[in-house]
Amino acid sequence: MGVTGLAQVRILLGVSGGIAAYKGADLVRRLRDAGCEVRVVMTESAARFVTPLTFQALSGNPVRSSLWDESAEAAMGHIELARWADQILVAPASADVIARLAHGMANDLLTTLCLASASPLAVAPAMNQQMWANPATQENVQTLRRRGVAIFGPASGSQACGEFGSGRLLEAMEIVAELARSRGPHELAGVNVVVSAGPTYEDIDPVRFLGNRSSGRMGFAVAEAAAEQGANVTLVAGPVHLSTPRGVRRIDVRSAREMHAAVLSAAAQADIYIAAAAVGDFRPSEIAAHKIKKQGDGGLSLVLTQNPDILADIAGLARRPFLVGFAAETENLEAYARAKLERKRLDLVAANRVGNGLGFETDENAITLISADGAEQLPTAPKCELARDLVGRIAARYRAKRDAA
Repeated sequence: MGVTGLAQVRILLGVSGGIAAYKGADLVRRLRDAGCEVRVVMTESAARFVTPLTFQALSGNPVRSSLWDESAEAAMGHIELARWADQILVAPASADVIARLAHGMANDLLTTLCLASASPLAVAPAMNQQMWANPATQENVQTLRRRGVAIFGPASGSQACGEFGSGRLLEAMEIVAELARSRGPHELAGVNVVVSAGPTYEDIDPVRFLGNRSSGRMGFAVAEAAAEQGANVTLVAGPVHLSTPRGVRRIDVRSAREMHAAVLSAAAQADIYIAAAAVGDFRPSEIAAHKIKKQGDGGLSLVLTQNPDILADIAGLARRPFLVGFAAETENLEAYARAKLERKRLDLVAANRVGNGLGFETDENAITLISADGAEQLPTAPKCELARDLVGRIAARYRAKRDAA
């Protein structure tokens, strides 16, 4: 399945010189996974780091690198390429290429194509942190932005030169997500979406807690997919070790009561609430001030108290958002999910089986989407792809309900 907004898009990928050129290989693969057709143009410097044959094998198309290719230019090949592209993406974009683009130069095939094409242009910078910080580079970047060129990144971190700072090329999937976000369609443009994700932990004492095996990956993928569709996304995250999706506002919580308070506060302005978190149903009635010690050979009894029901409380709001619940079940999946839909007065329930290697702690998932008028199967797929499919269906049903109101 292609990333929303990128399926069948013709991408002309420009690869410029620098050590980050090797990451272009993964980017080609990710773009093709998203449903794009990719053709690659390399600068002469880029070919010193990665061979054209690598990109040819991954893209399935010949690689161009010179304006003086007699066989290609006999039919004005660079103009044909410029017209072919739906989108030009330069990644990595070196400081040199950024400077030449900003000044309208056309002294190699890549910059000539950029000038000769009416298609949108995006660049993903990659360079030494001092080169990125240099006023000349910053001024060139601002010039491109003023002309409507999309700038993806750069990221900050350790660099091949041994320095640390801004200038790292975004990871391939981040570039794909940025490209999808820049192109649209933005089915949730201007819509306020709240997503809860991950587990909740309920402390027993200063050392132990009650928790569950949710990794938060599905909820984070849903938040990222909603942001790609133009939504204003607030992500309420339980204790997980995941990076915040780009363009998403994040609130970190630990317990079910903290998540309840954060979600209810954010839901006051929400149009859609997607409850992907695995919220603990119970908590200890009392938290021990010190570590509980063993008492001989006896066991330990805990008195548990029920946690507040986030979905039920939001469903009871005077101005309730469009509500999407999640149901993780080990048996009777559809029956339990439909009961939850009706009991909590939800618009949709995304149900998935868990246990025996399914659902939690995996990179893939499958969903049965339950509504009042039936059920839809979203087959097994990587969670990032499944989230995009799910968000697309949520957006369609949200718009239909809003338009009918």
